[in-house]
Amino acid sequence: MYEEVVEEEVFDPRLETAFETVNPEVDLHSGDPRQDLEYERQYQFSVPEVVKSFLVYFRKVINEGNLFEIQNAYENSFAKLTERLYKTSPWPDAEEIASIVQKDRVFLILYKELYYRHIYAKVQGGPQIQQRFDSYINYCNLFNLILNTQQPVSLELPNQWLWEIIDEFIYQFQSFSQYRSKLTKKSEEEIEVLRCNPTVWNVHSVLNVLHSLVDKSNINRQLEVYTSGGNPDSVAGEYGCHSLYKMLGYFSLVGLLRLHSLLGDYYQAIKVLENIELNKKSLYSRVPACQITTYYYVGFAYMMMRRYADAIRTFSNILLYIQRTKQMYTQRTYQTDQINKQTEQMELSEFENSFSFACPKFLSPVPPAYDAPPANYQKEPFMLQLKVFLAEVEQQILLSTIRSYLKLYTTMPMSKLAAFLDMKEDEFRNHVLCFKHKMKNVVWTKGTSGLEGEFQSGSEVDFYIDKDMIHIADTKVARRYGDFFIRQIHKFEDLCRSIEV
Repeated sequence: MYEEVVEEEVFDPRLETAFETVNPEVDLHSGDPRQDLEYERQYQFSVPEVVKSFLVYFRKVINEGNLFEIQNAYENSFAKLTERLYKTSPWPDAEEIASIVQKDRVFLILYKELYYRHIYAKVQGGPQIQQRFDSYINYCNLFNLILNTQQPVSLELPNQWLWEIIDEFIYQFQSFSQYRSKLTKKSEEEIEVLRCNPTVWNVHSVLNVLHSLVDKSNINRQLEVYTSGGNPDSVAGEYGCHSLYKMLGYFSLVGLLRLHSLLGDYYQAIKVLENIELNKKSLYSRVPACQITTYYYVGFAYMMMRRYADAIRTFSNILLYIQRTKQMYTQRTYQTDQINKQTEQMELSEFENSFSFACPKFLSPVPPAYDAPPANYQKEPFMLQLKVFLAEVEQQILLSTIRSYLKLYTTMPMSKLAAFLDMKEDEFRNHVLCFKHKMKNVVWTKGTSGLEGEFQSGSEVDFYIDKDMIHIADTKVARRYGDFFIRQIHKFEDLCRSIEV
């Protein structure tokens, strides 16, 4: 499936020549040895010595597969050099450093991934349209390198970097989708470039990459066996046995969760994780940013599906996790701001007070109508989701008031309760039936699939209507403290007897 679909839509080698405004990668050899030598000297002198030394060392440890040193260079050295030399400006581009790293193709692809990511995150003004296209091409080259091979590539990268590759890939798609929807300040030339290149950052291409990584790694089958207590390597296959493919497959499942949430398909968002038991610690992901992203989007999807008990449980679990692991990610560079933002977004009071602050940046899966009058269309997906959310809020606005009255009585004429709320009896009947309906939700109880669950009432009171009377009962069973204390006394006596013996 991968070779057939990807070569047509994403990884077509003719892709670069399809962009009329995008130059193909520069050939560093002109054919004239003297001119080539002068070209390389010019670039070498423009790169600081400390950066040259770092790049030579970085390439060396990547080729050696030294994960500890790769992680140190990626998370610490690169960040320190960025802060010192390239805080708000780009790193040297690939052509400038190519001769320094002996034109190592694999290293240059990985370097470009960091180069464009830095532009998106730190460079004032953000990426230009050319850089957005070039970054897309580089991701095509990276995933082609990993997926379009007869055997697994001999490349080892830290889990943190692998997660951030997938995370940044989706972020740049999200950024491009919003960029192309803002038409009011774009020139005719920019709009024409976008119109002529519909396959660049196309939603089908992004989905295809993520599904291809999932399929190549056989991660779903591995997770099934792992959950049942078996050895996942027994079903991993030739590619899935390699950490690179296994972790990219796992992270791609989280990427699909995020992407479907951004597109407003909350059922599918949770369904892609059906083989991941969210309420258990997993050996597959020890990257805090991945865990936080997973629970944020799962919790938000639950909320939009009206599964409030599951949403509260999900957010509570991850907020506790954040408090326990805060020291693990305080030194992160690219992910720190995102983690802090998502932590704030998951405060339950913020969901009630400001949907616009807490929600993801929703996307449209299709480009805007370029021939229509110029307008900013990037807010349309958000406005649609906001409309759905506010409609739900409007339906539930009186439920807390109704609950407070129901808790005061056991039997009451409908007309009397309606009078308390200044309503007609028929209108009040509709609201109490709405209360019963809204308080019944599917709640996860067991199993790996987040979509599984049982209908449970979220209210501590229940009622039924008999003609014009409403009969109310308290459904919250008081805890039997007596039995608890008796059991503890017996345990204490057993402990005393064992000490005496």
